[in-house]
Amino acid sequence: MEKLVACVQKKPNALCRLICFPWAGGGTSQLAQWGRLFNDSIEVFCIRLPGRETRLGEPFPKDMTSLVNEITSVLLKELKEKPFAFFGHSLGMYTSFAVALHLKEKYGLEPVHLFISAAHAPNSAAHLALKSTPMPDRNNDLLACVGMLGGNFELPPNEDFRRNIALAFREDAKVFKTFSFEKADMNSPFSCDVTCFRGSDDKVYDVQGWQELTNGDVSFYELPGDHFYLLKQSNESFLIKHITTCIENAGL
Repeated sequence: MEKLVACVQKKPNALCRLICFPWAGGGTSQLAQWGRLFNDSIEVFCIRLPGRETRLGEPFPKDMTSLVNEITSVLLKELKEKPFAFFGHSLGMYTSFAVALHLKEKYGLEPVHLFISAAHAPNSAAHLALKSTPMPDRNNDLLACVGMLGGNFELPPNEDFRRNIALAFREDAKVFKTFSFEKADMNSPFSCDVTCFRGSDDKVYDVQGWQELTNGDVSFYELPGDHFYLLKQSNESFLIKHITTCIENAGL
């Protein structure tokens, strides 16, 4: 559990858990800290993928299926224990969606709310186009092309740190390319509400497809900033308050 999940503030009496899925190449340092910002009714788990932070010595996930299996097998007991919601940013959104779909199909479990950040709907043409975009081989080319996954991306000057981020980014992008979703004639897979966020200076994402994927309400919010708008304190405060309201209104 401690290997997969970063939880900076345990809240055993929380009514709901918010499971956060970071962006490509990212770790838990930002989203895990949300655990200190929510009130005692919401406990935050941030997913830590292999190949980074305390899991640096482990091999990166080879595909979305193996990643989903690890996450669900570790978290299943907790997800059965009390209500949960998902927040996924950028490529992390597709991991959160794949996990949610697996939980619904295999265990009949569903988030009380899906929070989508800076990502296309998985049933959209834009998502398919993104999957077909080739990834460059060299780190420098890779970092120059990060915009294909959405917006601006500034790296720290430390060369080793840059190299590690570039490697994790490439491996996460490979996992993303193994994710597939075909809605076809199936019924809406979810019944929960969905909220989509994006930065005003980021590219426009195809999020309308979410209305075909849930019987719940779908809402959209644009906040000032680029692809990493959520790192701005004012936007972070908005997200914390809005997510809290949505979860508290879920009738837990």
